[in-house]
Amino acid sequence: MISTWSEWKRYPRAGRGENIEAPISPGIFEVRYAGTGALHSFEAVDNVAQALALLPVGSKSWFGRRDTAKLPDLEYRTCATSTKADAKAAAQRMIGRRETYMSGAA
Repeated sequence: MISTWSEWKRYPRAGRGENIEAPISPGIFEVRYAGTGALHSFEAVDNVAQALALLPVGSKSWFGRRDTAKLPDLEYRTCATSTKADAKAAAQRMIGRRETYMSGAA
């Protein structure tokens, strides 16, 4: 069973005390660049909140600290499912629709 997509939310920036709001369950997440809408990440996972928290969003400096000035402006949305298999099936359908749309638009 697949639920509906959440609203787009700003991806939290390190050091600002912001939190990720996502289900602690299987599902799909999509992360995009806020300015352009270009896709950053899209995946079906076992735990959406954990996957978003572990997502590499910026480059690390040589000293292991993130340079906050270079972090991209990202936003994310989530869609919870009953199982990871449901998430994978839904993601494949979405990818298929996107490819069909893009081939028709080209």
